Amino acid sequence: MPGDIAERLAHAWRGIVWYLREISGEARYGHYLEHFAAEHPGENPMSEVEYLRAREAYDRLHPNTSCCC
Repeated sequence: MPGDIAERLAHAWRGIVWYLREISGEARYGHYLEHFAAEHPGENPMSEVEYLRAREAYDRLHPNTSCCC
């Protein structure tokens, strides 16, 4: 039974970490790599720094205007 509790706690912790990475945007580069590998096999993806710079430039040029204010 103690192993079962530890296993459940570990599973819950992994879920919490996954959720926080998703809402913070930290997981974006990993998603980019998965998409790039599926859509562009044999090509080299951007480095993480290049990706972050490109994402920042895109966000600057395409501001989120969905706010009601």
